[in-house]
This record gives sequence, structure tokens and C-alpha cells, in this order.
Amino acid sequence: MLEPGIDRHEWESEWEVLEPLLEDAPAETLPELDDLVARMLVARGYDVDDPIARAGEEREVVAEFLAAHEVADALRRVEDVDPGDVADAVNAYRELYEFLLDDPAAAP
Repeated sequence: MLEPGIDRHEWESEWEVLEPLLEDAPAETLPELDDLVARMLVARGYDVDDPIARAGEEREVVAEFLAAHEVADALRRVEDVDPGDVADAVNAYRELYEFLLDDPAAAP
């Protein structure tokens, strides 16, 4: 885990690069956004592979990530994905990004 100020700065910098790409090519950018949010989840202590986390208080955060992650994985496999599903995944990642960036539980 990085220091709180350093990881936040890196995440914001990476998001600033991805944001315009999302506007122009959301399907092509979604896997990179997935990677960023996955790293943020890990740094904030979420374990998306843990069945207990999927059933506990973190259930909504993990479930939202996993739903968007499925779309990103389908795009990585070069499968046809409905544009509405891509838009839903982008919106989910945006919400998760904002939540994780300002996660009060992550404060030192």
C-alpha cells in the first residue's frame, strides 16, 4: 500500500489521462479503467476474490466492481459487448473511483 497522499495523486493523474479517452473510445479504454479501479480497491483493503467480502458489508462495492469487471473482461476477450453495458460499466467505475478516492476508512 502506498502512502495515502501518494496513491491519491497517482490515481488522480491516471484518471486525468483516461477521462478524455473514455469520451472518445469508451470500449477501448474500459480495461484500463478496470485496472485502475482494481488497484484502488486492493489499496483500500477490498478483496474482490474473497467470498466473505462479497457477502459482508463491502458487498455493494465488490458487487458493483465485479459487474463492471465482467464487461471489461469481455472486451479484453474481444467479444461483442452492448454499448449500454459499456456505459453502465463506465458509470460504475466512475462511482467507485469517487468513493475510493474519498474513502474515509482509508484515512490514516
